[in-house]
Amino acid sequence: MPKVTANGIEIHYEEHGDPADPAMLLIMGFGAQLTLWPDELVEALAGHGYRVIRYDNRDVGLSHKLDGVKAPGLVKMTLMSKIGLTPKVPYTLADMAADGIGVLDALEIEKAHIVGASMGGMIAQHVAAKYPDRCLSFTQIFSTTGNPKLPPAKKEALQALVTRPKNNDEDVLVDHGIMLARTIGSPGYPSPEDRLRERTRTSVRRSFYPEGPTRHLSAIVADGDRREMLKDITVPTLVLHGEDDPLVPCEGGRETAECISGAKLETIPGWGHDLPLELVDPLAGHIAGHARQATN
Repeated sequence: MPKVTANGIEIHYEEHGDPADPAMLLIMGFGAQLTLWPDELVEALAGHGYRVIRYDNRDVGLSHKLDGVKAPGLVKMTLMSKIGLTPKVPYTLADMAADGIGVLDALEIEKAHIVGASMGGMIAQHVAAKYPDRCLSFTQIFSTTGNPKLPPAKKEALQALVTRPKNNDEDVLVDHGIMLARTIGSPGYPSPEDRLRERTRTSVRRSFYPEGPTRHLSAIVADGDRREMLKDITVPTLVLHGEDDPLVPCEGGRETAECISGAKLETIPGWGHDLPLELVDPLAGHIAGHARQATN
């Protein structure tokens, strides 16, 4: 897999589509490797006429790991945030946004369509707000504003996300990954067992690094409420969200669209916090259609 030095660290990435086509940068979420963007979705976007680039965020997959760097505990960070203090964390979502811009720099891409999912949507918000001259459009997928008053994740979804596997045996890791995927996934579009197991095993074999998500989580908590920042976004914006998302309730997407002037909102019933095969074509159509409209 190709790699670049971006924002001073090593980032692994993949490209699909014609290099002459407009670039589209996909930013994945919390603790997730670039492979969580389904190949079918990536190929569908490339088929719509885009040079699609997906990459591993820092601390996940094959990108740079901050071994030995400790993040403050979740309870401490939450308490500090409630009293208006910003906890000191290893890195911020703004740093991760600079990583994405660094990927574009390394590939000599002046402007790109920015697509972010979950935590990747939060990172993409920073890209759109702070680097508007590098953005052709912005699409947010099942993400939120950071407003602490929004409905929280369902208890079982949050518990599944933060619970660690019992040990590092491959079968245990695969079963744990399937449990997480089932808990936060789409009730209207359940993944076939054989496909889910195969994808999860491939992911585990590619990389297993449990320390990374701890630092990802600290970056999310420290980022706080982004509503004021969102009001500054002028990049053409599309917000996509599942109406049955148990991890990031749909209200987060709705509020994002309300904060960004001119933003469009599309919600889908039965869709949870994953990217099921049945939604590949409609999602690719929404994303590519928005990208075309933004540049016409």
